[in-house]
Amino acid sequence: MKKNKFYVVWVGNKTGVFESWVECQLAVKNYKGSKYKSFIDKNEAEKAFLDGYEVYYKKDYSNYKNSIHANNAICVDAASSGNPGIMEYQGVDILTKKILFKKGPYKNATNNIGEFLALVHGIAYLEKNKKSKIIYSDSKTAISWVKKKKCKTTLKKNSENKEVFELISRAIKWLNENNYNVNILKWDTKLWGEIPADFGRK
Repeated sequence: MKKNKFYVVWVGNKTGVFESWVECQLAVKNYKGSKYKSFIDKNEAEKAFLDGYEVYYKKDYSNYKNSIHANNAICVDAASSGNPGIMEYQGVDILTKKILFKKGPYKNATNNIGEFLALVHGIAYLEKNKKSKIIYSDSKTAISWVKKKKCKTTLKKNSENKEVFELISRAIKWLNENNYNVNILKWDTKLWGEIPADFGRK
């Protein structure tokens, strides 16, 4: 049975704890800088709302740090020189900063494609090596594509990026043919700084 979710809106057109995604959407629609989050437990949602956004996320940051130390999480990131341009991606152990895998450079690819490939590569790495079940990405787009098991790029295939499109096909095939138990989490750059897998080219 699907569990009901509760939605806290700290900053938006309306604020409070809402019991449906539709209400939450209306509360934050077209509101620049809105702050909101979903919860499974109503009491937790109400407490988070009363605590306020900044207090809650300081606690959340503490939980994030604890989860990293307990589970030895990894993170992934990509970089491209031009968009499309030369793209590469990598996966890094958050605690040790050790590079676990690094791929590229690939020609005529986008950063979103790199983020997607990095995330799938990271998930497969964790499953193969029976490692931590937590992976961080700072890309909402890549996380969405992985959850949908689709790479919704508008980039056109050509002679330069043929290899990239082969990698995309393999990644989608892997997602559809494998069951994985990996917790994919969004890295909060504003609170925690650049993701450790960042290439440092900004």
